[in-house]
Amino acid sequence: MQKVWLITGCSTGLGRALAIHVLEKGDKVVVASRNTSDVENIVNGYKDTARVVKLDVTHINEINSAVEKAVGNFGRIDVLVNNAGIGYFGALEESEDAAVRRMFDINVFGLANMCKATLPVMRKQGSGHIINIASIAGLVGFPGISYYNGTKFAVDGMSESLAKEVAHLGIKVSVVSPSGFRTDWAGRSADEATGYISDYAESAHANIQNIRNSSGKQAGDPKRAAEAIFQLTETPKPPLIYCWVRQP
Repeated sequence: MQKVWLITGCSTGLGRALAIHVLEKGDKVVVASRNTSDVENIVNGYKDTARVVKLDVTHINEINSAVEKAVGNFGRIDVLVNNAGIGYFGALEESEDAAVRRMFDINVFGLANMCKATLPVMRKQGSGHIINIASIAGLVGFPGISYYNGTKFAVDGMSESLAKEVAHLGIKVSVVSPSGFRTDWAGRSADEATGYISDYAESAHANIQNIRNSSGKQAGDPKRAAEAIFQLTETPKPPLIYCWVRQP
């Protein structure tokens, strides 16, 4: 069956690779991005199966509009992929509240609000699959990204509870936890604390530098991750949570 996908954060990285892959497979995709000009080239040639929507997941009105446009154009939403997210680097003591709260607004509350807006559609259908993109950082703590760890642990916990809340309604929930993929996460998509405390040089700062140095050089291929996520939706009984997508 041809499925309808709503994917957030499609301008770069995994979201972009996934949108392209799903369209190539013949499904319909609502391609969401804060800047629609960044994704127009994704939908070229797919006038019947793709739509672009402007979506900042911190804006409730844009979330509701994206869901309404998905249903208005394609009649349903079969797969929601919550991919939009940012990173933030800094020891906990160095981190600025405003930047941290912004990250939580995107990574946690934005994701939750996307689920809340889409669930009425899936409940009415009696089916659907929510895929929340978390991280290995939602399973293991690392120095220098303590607050980022917090957002991804939150995604894991919320997703596990959500899965138990909606299973009897025919709705599936999966958490995908990538590690070491060539995306913008370690580069332009991650802000960094401006305060510097030298006592953290050997722990937080050393790990942040290692992460920055790896940007664009990671072993993981987003295209292969996209294929794995697509296959996840084809599985009759997909893993409930903690579905690892990892490329050695």
